[in-house]
Amino acid sequence: MKATILIIDDDIVDTKVMLKALKKSKISNEIICAENGEEGLEILRKHQDEKTFVVLLDLNMPRMDGHEFLETIRADHNLKSTIVFVVTTSNDDIDKWKAYQKNISGYILKENVAEDFIKKIIMLDYFLLAVELPPKIKPKINDGH
Repeated sequence: MKATILIIDDDIVDTKVMLKALKKSKISNEIICAENGEEGLEILRKHQDEKTFVVLLDLNMPRMDGHEFLETIRADHNLKSTIVFVVTTSNDDIDKWKAYQKNISGYILKENVAEDFIKKIIMLDYFLLAVELPPKIKPKINDGH
């Protein structure tokens, strides 16, 4: 199953740059955009049974920021295994530490957005091609108990 890419970012210009980079990298996954964490959470919950998501998450947003979004999905039994890459302008060590404490898959800086970002998106494409994503239905695990 191909993952759907969910971009959660309130900056329209940054979202357009990400979409352009994804297109230029020939990533053919379905892409959905949300303007804040609340909207992104709504999309994940609405489609959790039918789609596997890889989230590209900005940290600094109104209503529900990226840290609050991560805290919410990691506490949600149905969403806690969602793959999330933080894509942000924040190079702050505290932001990085807090994000990695919520089991993100990577932290990508938006510096040199045009040229450098395309290289980073190509890495995401390799990730999507190489990694086996979790199944939608939790398999029965026989652990001897």
